[in-house]
Amino acid sequence: MKKITVISGKGGTGKTTFTANLVSLMDKVVIADCDVDAPNLHLLLKPENRNDEIYRGAKLAVKDEEKCIDCGICYDNCRFNAIRKSDFSVIDLKCEGCGVCAEVCPTDALKMEEIVTGNIYRAESKYGPMIHARLIPGADTSGKLVSEVKKIADEKAKEINADWIIVDGSPGIGCPVIASLNDADMALLVTEPTLTGFSDLRRVIEVIDHFNIEAGLIINKFDINEAISDRIEEYCRNENIELFARIPYSKKIVDSLQKGELFAANPGNEDLKEMMLQVVSKIKNNFKGE
Repeated sequence: MKKITVISGKGGTGKTTFTANLVSLMDKVVIADCDVDAPNLHLLLKPENRNDEIYRGAKLAVKDEEKCIDCGICYDNCRFNAIRKSDFSVIDLKCEGCGVCAEVCPTDALKMEEIVTGNIYRAESKYGPMIHARLIPGADTSGKLVSEVKKIADEKAKEINADWIIVDGSPGIGCPVIASLNDADMALLVTEPTLTGFSDLRRVIEVIDHFNIEAGLIINKFDINEAISDRIEEYCRNENIELFARIPYSKKIVDSLQKGELFAANPGNEDLKEMMLQVVSKIKNNFKGE
C-alpha cells in the first residue's frame, strides 16, 4: 500500500480537480480529503456518507460561577486576553486552551473541557471508500483533524487490502499540510504558471525536501504562460523532481466542472483522460521493484 499526497502550495491551482480525476483512474484506492478547513473533493466524487462522528480536538476553559471569588488572578495571567475584566468570564473565541487560568485559580473555579471542533465522515464513493472531515469555522487544531482523517483512511485501506491511499492536502505549507505529508510515499505538486504559483511551489518544495519525500510535478493550465511553465519545469528538474504532466487550460475541463463531473470520465475528453493515465503510469513506475 502506497500513500500519495497531492499538495499545491497555494489555493486555486486545480489540486482538487486533479485529485478527483486521478482517483477515478486508479484501482483499489482509499481517498482522504485532508483539506479540512475547506473540503470540496466530495463535490466531484459525490460519496454517500455512511457514518458521521463528532470530533473533539481542543480544550477550552470553563468557569464554575459558584466557585469563583472574583480574585482576578486568571485575568492577570492570561496572555491571550481571553478573560473579561468586568466579570472574569471566559471569551471562547480568544481562549487558546493553554490551561494557565485553571492552573493558577486558587478555588478550582476554572477547568479545561474538550469541545467539538469538527466532524469526520466515513463515506463510499463510486471509486472507493472516502474519509473526509470539516473543521468548524474558526476552530483550531486542523492538523490534528487531518491526522485523524489519515488514521481512519489507513485503517480502512488495511481492512480492504487497498493498493493506494490518495490524500487531497491543504493549500499552503502550514500545519495541516505537514500532517498531510506525514508518512507519504510520494507528493504530487500541482502548480500553475503564475509568479505566485511559482513562488509558493518553491516554498512547498522546501517542505518536502525537509521530510525527504519523493515528488512529481503537474503544471496545470500550463499554456496560460508557457514562459513561466518552462521556468517551473527547469527549477524542478534541478531539484530532481520529475514532470508528470502539463495540463492545458481547456474548455472541456471548465464545462465538466460546471456540471460537477470528472473531465476524465466524459466522452470526447479522451486526450485529457490519456494525459491522466500517463500520470497514473508514472506513479506506478516510481514504485516498481519495491
